[in-house]
Amino acid sequence: MSTENNTRGARKLRKGVVVSKSGAKTVKVAVSYRERHPVYGKIVTRTKNYHVHDEADTAKVGDVVAIMETRPLSATKRWRIVK
Repeated sequence: MSTENNTRGARKLRKGVVVSKSGAKTVKVAVSYRERHPVYGKIVTRTKNYHVHDEADTAKVGDVVAIMETRPLSATKRWRIVK
């Protein structure tokens, strides 16, 4: 996974698991990350769901995918599948 360095700058990359098919060429991807709790100091796992564009429409629930930030494709889609 290499970042796309061009005139628009480096784009954000995430790796996550497909949790649902949300329609034609759209999937929901859950990205988990660990962070320290601000008050208690314990390491907690957080999960964020992204609506992702799947141009080939090949991703299935349970697949691990790499996603990259892109221009707005709809009201909620701002990411696309890289691999």
